[in-house]
Amino acid sequence: MRVQVVDHPLVAHKVSVLRDKNTPSSIFRQLTDELVTLLAYEATREVRTEQVEVVTPVATTMGTSIAKPTPLVVPILRAGLGMLEGMTRLVPTAEVGFLGMARNEETLDIITYADRVPNDLTGRQVFILDPMLATGGTLAEAIKFIFDRGAESVTCICLIAAPEGVERLQKAHGDNDEVHVVLASLDEKLNEKAYIIPGLGDAGDRLYGVTPPPIS
Repeated sequence: MRVQVVDHPLVAHKVSVLRDKNTPSSIFRQLTDELVTLLAYEATREVRTEQVEVVTPVATTMGTSIAKPTPLVVPILRAGLGMLEGMTRLVPTAEVGFLGMARNEETLDIITYADRVPNDLTGRQVFILDPMLATGGTLAEAIKFIFDRGAESVTCICLIAAPEGVERLQKAHGDNDEVHVVLASLDEKLNEKAYIIPGLGDAGDRLYGVTPPPIS
């Protein structure tokens, strides 16, 4: 497994604004979108390509095109949805799947409650979008889920990560060179409530507002 923290002044600037508790949801969404596009530029460096013939207004030449099967982008619901447009703007030919996972608070097992991912991912390069890599449990299970369907490689794009989450992924997938994690920031630690410190709070709530619990 490879972990890359993107070192770029624009990335650092946008992360700092995201961290500010006074940044409103509208600006938070805009900056997340912009930041994901910057991270995706690095994350897609190894995307498969093929040579194609291109006819320009004055000559014929050879160019480069993204090869088939096209990449698959999979946001983890719900917060990953806020990263989708920034990713597909850079790779508009990519297909999109959706994956919803949550932890059972009694058994602590990861359950899949939404699956809109092709059953056969043989030969596919898959990009998982999840803003926060905190404990790493959900992302580790999502990576396994994608590989179990035959994917060739998995690249995870996260805004913020905690060392504990990275360590969890290392234990689960550290021997797999086809797992690549791209981060905007590797933060200090998790607190007692499993929030990333200094972090930026709950990414889903800051993107979309607080969702009240269902009425029982």
